[in-house]
Amino acid sequence: MSTVLDFSGVSVVRNGKSILDDVTWSVDDSERWVILGPNGAGKTTLLQVASTFLYPTRGSVTILEENLGRVDVFDVRPRIGFASSAMAKRIPFDETVLNVVMTAAYSVTGRWNEDYETLDQRRAHRVLAEWKLDHLSERRFGTLSDGEQKRVQIARGVMTDPEMLLLDEPAASLDLGAREELLALLSGYAQASDAPAIVMVTHHVEEIPTGFTHALLLNHGEAVASGPLEEALTSETLTETFGMPIELTHTNGRYAARAR
Repeated sequence: MSTVLDFSGVSVVRNGKSILDDVTWSVDDSERWVILGPNGAGKTTLLQVASTFLYPTRGSVTILEENLGRVDVFDVRPRIGFASSAMAKRIPFDETVLNVVMTAAYSVTGRWNEDYETLDQRRAHRVLAEWKLDHLSERRFGTLSDGEQKRVQIARGVMTDPEMLLLDEPAASLDLGAREELLALLSGYAQASDAPAIVMVTHHVEEIPTGFTHALLLNHGEAVASGPLEEALTSETLTETFGMPIELTHTNGRYAARAR
């Protein structure tokens, strides 16, 4: 077991306001983390730091054994899978699904003059099949439903066999059927022995896939609770995180929460 991500006293300050405040947290390669918290808690900012797209104001960050600020981030980024709404906006809407996934090999979001090997094409086709997208390989990205686009982004994220996968609200805006289909795929992937460390941001405990092992709860940029799911995710920690009485239930590996 090795540490793939380590935050030590990390703060991010914008316009004099602390978005993250003295966060100390680490992720090992066998762990699957969910990050929960209300709007403005600092969840997306934390992922931006973890993905090397944002530098902390204070503290130190080690990503895949490299110190952020002392390493060329363009050498680290290909080792990280990342899927977010912001990433989706950078993907050309007229790009085919196959190319969206395959261009991850060069860490670009649109096909240009790259020279892809047969191995890249085979890998892209295999990943599309694993995420039930092979029938969409020639469709244009912009014609897909929200659920399909989110699965394509995740397929793109795992295309290069990353050492860490970061997911920013992958189930947001999906209808019930699309959400459950995505969560089933994520559950299978999370429980695979060869899957990388996973960090997923969400607003809802109902979106935590089975197979996830740890939770980090944030509020006002500070860590409220952190650790194994059964310890960090409780009615008490959710109540403190969201500032209202919340009752948490757990059935057949899935969570649900409601106000008391």
